[in-house]
Amino acid sequence: MAREQHHGAGRASRPVGGHPAFKGPLIALVCLVTALMVGGPLAVIFTNAFSGGFSAYVGKLADPATLHAIFLTVLVALVVVPVNIAFGIAAAWAVGKFDFPGRSLLIALIDVPYSVSPIVAGVAYLFVYGAQGLFGPMLEAAGIKIMFALPAIFLASMFVTAPYVARELIPLMQAQGTDEEEAALSLGASGLRTFLTVTLPNIRWALIYGAILCNARVMGEFGAVSVVSGNIRGVTNTLPLQVELLYHDYNVAGAFAAASVLTFIGVATIIARGIVERLQRKAEG
Repeated sequence: MAREQHHGAGRASRPVGGHPAFKGPLIALVCLVTALMVGGPLAVIFTNAFSGGFSAYVGKLADPATLHAIFLTVLVALVVVPVNIAFGIAAAWAVGKFDFPGRSLLIALIDVPYSVSPIVAGVAYLFVYGAQGLFGPMLEAAGIKIMFALPAIFLASMFVTAPYVARELIPLMQAQGTDEEEAALSLGASGLRTFLTVTLPNIRWALIYGAILCNARVMGEFGAVSVVSGNIRGVTNTLPLQVELLYHDYNVAGAFAAASVLTFIGVATIIARGIVERLQRKAEG
């Protein structure tokens, strides 16, 4: 009886699927797939990028068109990320703090960029702001150029990254409710002070996390931007578009050098996310 209880306790303490005959092959399979799908491409990128040595790598990045693509990518991120932070906070505040007709529809609309192909979004902008689009003739008459120019890149990038901050904040604000804000207001705090001293500290980690993801997505966006930018060399090419252009020009080393910059950004994003998660656990622990 005691032996049966001992065996039962051993089975209960073993994690699901913890039998050695299952655990070992599962871990090996996951490591193999990760190495093939992630490690392999990363190794190819950096091997080709540095194949000519560090000086050749720097020379490829110093190409004027590539430097402009890097500058444009950073500029787009500097504009789009703050806009999406403001939109995310406003959307999460509206959804999480208020009940109103159409609330569920608003949440669904915020999630639309997750399910719509970026290329479809780019084409939709063409039909709205293009020369033959809904507002195109009116904009052209006013001398305003949106498509195949910087404003189109901003708009397309905002569309594809709109949910990232909002979706991090909405569940958190819904769970927090309105008790703390109502208490602050009842004590005489203004709306702005309530936001800065009550709401913002409660959402800061989710806000930072969403901003990091939004920044990474903006810098790596290809589909929507490729449709609306016109792919004008040295003018409207962001870094992902520059990688494709260099590859089609048979400048493989230059393409991989530019791709390595995007890879560094991705790695930095992962590191930043890990730091934020660790700081959050430390603050909450």
